[in-house]
Amino acid sequence: MNGEVSILGVFMPTLLLIAVIASVLTMLLMRVADFVGFYRIVAYRALVDLCLYVMVFGALSFLATYFGLHP
Repeated sequence: MNGEVSILGVFMPTLLLIAVIASVLTMLLMRVADFVGFYRIVAYRALVDLCLYVMVFGALSFLATYFGLHP
């Protein structure tokens, strides 16, 4: 496997696809965290958002092999 996914005949790198999915999931989690009031107890919201993105990206990269994607 060469690490590319064909979407409508256009080959895209697997890590790009995972990054886009991680961005969408992170945005949803940020909204949930804001609604719950999680950001009231943290000092640096941007740093928390960055760490959340890295964790989601890492989890998706780890689980990609279970879904048949090979980054």
